[in-house]
Amino acid sequence: MTRLDVDAVLFDLDGTLADTAGDLAGALNRLRADRGLPPVPVDALRTHASSGARGLLGAGLGLKPEDDGYGEARDAFLVHYEACLAQTTRLFDGIDDMLRAIESRGLAWGIVTNKAERYTGPVVLALGLAHRAGTIVSGDTTPHPKPHPAPLLHAASALRLAPQRCAYVGDDRRDIEAGNGAGMPTLVANWGYMGNGDPPSDWPASAWLDHPADLRTLLG
Repeated sequence: MTRLDVDAVLFDLDGTLADTAGDLAGALNRLRADRGLPPVPVDALRTHASSGARGLLGAGLGLKPEDDGYGEARDAFLVHYEACLAQTTRLFDGIDDMLRAIESRGLAWGIVTNKAERYTGPVVLALGLAHRAGTIVSGDTTPHPKPHPAPLLHAASALRLAPQRCAYVGDDRRDIEAGNGAGMPTLVANWGYMGNGDPPSDWPASAWLDHPADLRTLLG
């Protein structure tokens, strides 16, 4: 892709715009402490951060959604997370400059995340993005979270744009699948968490970004 011809750019939140792994890992380690277990290093949990409670509970406690006790552990994890969701969370280096470049071009931008709205709102506010984003779509805004295209279609509608006039940037394969399903150009944020599945180079994306500044280049 030599140039990205769009009117808006939509972004995943965790692992794309913001490094939230420290606070997510902190919640997991508080839960482990409740159970008399030692903490797990943040770096060992980072690749699971984009998957939220499901990913952290799998990596930190070996629990899957179908396991007995998963629901109780998930609820306890979320209580801990809500209490510490913006302690270490920050924008990745280069993100603010990238967003300002988008704004200076007169383009819209928004956030589409699978994080529930009760957590999305405080995090986005703490990051100073609440009044800058043209739309914010959370995991419970529509009946279906990503990889379903519904959240991205909702975001495009909120911006009063055709889906194909929006690009979507994410750090997980489900982001790319959701964007493709919505008919949007899809961009991989290689600075993100990237999940723990197949390599991002195998994802069916339109382009791969090694640094937020690469998006500024694509926008021309």
